[in-house]
Amino acid sequence: MRILLDSCVPRQLGNKLPGHEVRTAPEMGWGDFDDGPLLDAMADRFDALITVDKSLPKQQSLITRTFGVVLLRAKSNRLADLLPLVAVLIETLNRLGPGEVRELGSEPTTVEHN
Repeated sequence: MRILLDSCVPRQLGNKLPGHEVRTAPEMGWGDFDDGPLLDAMADRFDALITVDKSLPKQQSLITRTFGVVLLRAKSNRLADLLPLVAVLIETLNRLGPGEVRELGSEPTTVEHN
């Protein structure tokens, strides 16, 4: 599966997803894109977007997209806080279809910008 990590997700999370082709938005040159242009850019290039941006599903129509979205909810977007979600993330990615949005975790997310 071709996976894009949103700018707000630590790139090291990709190392925890063996068997998948993982790229980051900054690596693709899309680090400064707003949600709409980012979603448009990744169409037909990726199968899934992993983000902690809880407003994305509310602000963007995702049902017609060619990829699915996984929203991670943890104490923060630090890698240490996201690691407990990796096992369920891998299972979710294996079942994720185009246009689907899956939310993992239950805590509100604090996004840290480095």
